[in-house]
Amino acid sequence: MASLQVSKEQKSKGDVEQECCTGDGTVDHHGRPAIKEQTGKWVAGIVILLNQGLATLAFFGVGVNLVLFLTRVLQQDNADAANSVSKWTGTVYIFSLVGAFLSDSYWGRYKTCAIFQVIFVIGLVLLSVATQLFLLKPRGCGDETTQCRTQSSWELSLFYVSIYMIALGNGGYQPNIATFGADQFDEEDAHEGHSKVAFFSYFYLALNLGSLFSNTILGYFEDEGIWVLGFWASTGSAFAALILFLGGTKRYRHFKPMGNPLSRFFQVIVAAAKNWRVKMPASEVNLYEEEGNEKSNVGARKMLHTDGFKFLDRAAFINSPVFEYNPWRLCPISQVEEVKCILRLLPIWLCTIIYSVVFTQMASLFVEQGDAMKTTISNFRIPPASMSSFDILSVAVFIFLYRRVIDPLVSRIRKNKGKALSELQRMGIGLVIAIMAMLVAGIVECYRLKYAQKDCRHCQGSSSLSIFWQVPQYALIGASEVFMYVGQLEFFNAKAPDGLKSFGSALCMTSISLGNYVSSLLVSIVMKFSTVDNLPGWIPGNLNRGHLDRFYFLLAGLTTINLVLYIACAKWYKSMKLGKDNEHILYGV
Repeated sequence: MASLQVSKEQKSKGDVEQECCTGDGTVDHHGRPAIKEQTGKWVAGIVILLNQGLATLAFFGVGVNLVLFLTRVLQQDNADAANSVSKWTGTVYIFSLVGAFLSDSYWGRYKTCAIFQVIFVIGLVLLSVATQLFLLKPRGCGDETTQCRTQSSWELSLFYVSIYMIALGNGGYQPNIATFGADQFDEEDAHEGHSKVAFFSYFYLALNLGSLFSNTILGYFEDEGIWVLGFWASTGSAFAALILFLGGTKRYRHFKPMGNPLSRFFQVIVAAAKNWRVKMPASEVNLYEEEGNEKSNVGARKMLHTDGFKFLDRAAFINSPVFEYNPWRLCPISQVEEVKCILRLLPIWLCTIIYSVVFTQMASLFVEQGDAMKTTISNFRIPPASMSSFDILSVAVFIFLYRRVIDPLVSRIRKNKGKALSELQRMGIGLVIAIMAMLVAGIVECYRLKYAQKDCRHCQGSSSLSIFWQVPQYALIGASEVFMYVGQLEFFNAKAPDGLKSFGSALCMTSISLGNYVSSLLVSIVMKFSTVDNLPGWIPGNLNRGHLDRFYFLLAGLTTINLVLYIACAKWYKSMKLGKDNEHILYGV
């Protein structure tokens, strides 16, 4: 009787512990199971959102006017400066893959975010010191009128070391902070799972609000040649972000890293190739699964067998009753499903690249188009690049509308209290709005040309059409971002295997990077074919002699084709199957 009572007490104690701790396998900063009421949730989430806003402010405080710094201070010509900025921006996104790999494999998201933020701050300090003490000579140079002296090789080296440290720091930090923020919400809990979905919207809002300050206030000071103030302001913002991030250490929830994902991926490929002659049965019998690993107490959720990519199942097939385990000849079915999951994500990811081509026009052709419009109100000139503020305001408005109006309304129409629109559906809506944005931009360009002076030498403000006619195209791009990029963040975070969540976020960044490269390639191709027979081409130096409208309509057409392919890929996509609640497969680290 006494033993029965003890057994009941132990069971009751276990139930209480299960209720108190998270159900997704997260741990606290001591490595113990995370207690729900003492860790994570919006307390940690808000700290991460503020950290993201401050860090974004710091990054764009450098990036938004880097091309001007290179031309005015370092005396590069426009082509060299543009190439330097393109290489620097591309490097940021390459470093995002490095940060995601280290996070998922070895360091974990918290340690990765902290280390790369320290590198980020050091890079900003070096840039600020180099600019103040060495690069701005004579004093007061770097504006539109005063030319700086030629810098020595070591001064240029210090500059490039500093900006590439900034690229490394921000690139390594950026894909992990979004995923780390999502880690603070237990998706096994219905209420926290809803908050997790909302977090991605607010994360993207924080990113845009941070860039808004950089594009307006800091951008104004730097455009006036006050570079030192702009760079030190960015440094202070990044340092505040780091202190804020470290201050929330005790509150964070963590997932343990699960080892090198590349080795796990190639083990499946090699094992399947070695067993390619094996005849597979129709049923799922004889598929190997690893039950656990005593070296680790937290692991990924168990992934169940799915149809598709059946040739990979050979990697998990047991063709002998007696076998010796070798990861390069026999892999657990969860490991095989991890590879299948990645392969299913790739077509969706490829379909997002054309959208990124549309998105990148805001920083290039939209600005050039605006510069050739009427930009003055009385004696005040509106910088064409500042029109991106309408994109940011649109993002803020549509995040509110989606969270408070559209989502509840669609749920009510569908009579479903759960998630109204899936991530894939929202990404499709984002593509539709992007098509509308390009059509509007093309129509505005048609009217700009109608009221433009064809034979102007310096075509700044050569059209009598007001720059505020650009507001709809910026607003539509902002609306499309809310559906595409927020949905993309949620999708790749939710659908990536547990051991590759940061990699999922890095896919979003590499999509933007490839969008830049594809845009540059597309412009080159268009100019090559549109300049035959001594024609000026669609995008000449004098836009009044070109047809930028045709390029916008071309992008609308390409995005329409991409939408059709995306719908096909979205219908083909199958999500991974997970085991029962709290059922995990444990990877050794």
